[in-house]
Amino acid sequence: MKRPKQPSPEHLAWLCDAWNKLYPVGTLMEYHPVIGEAAFRLRCTRTAAFVLSGHTAAVFLEDEPGCVSLDACKPVKAGTP
Repeated sequence: MKRPKQPSPEHLAWLCDAWNKLYPVGTLMEYHPVIGEAAFRLRCTRTAAFVLSGHTAAVFLEDEPGCVSLDACKPVKAGTP
């Protein structure tokens, strides 16, 4: 089985820029600790999105000890994906 292609640092930077334009610090998110599972916690962002170590688009959330992948977050806001 092939490993999925890792996004380039440029693509991750673009993704973070787009995220930050749509979701300012303080935006309420559904945070899914296990990506793909239905269970979630409601948390607000406490930082802008950033590229973590050149490999993951991430953000810090309130009441969570470390940063989390943007893939684990879904905005709770009418009209957003």
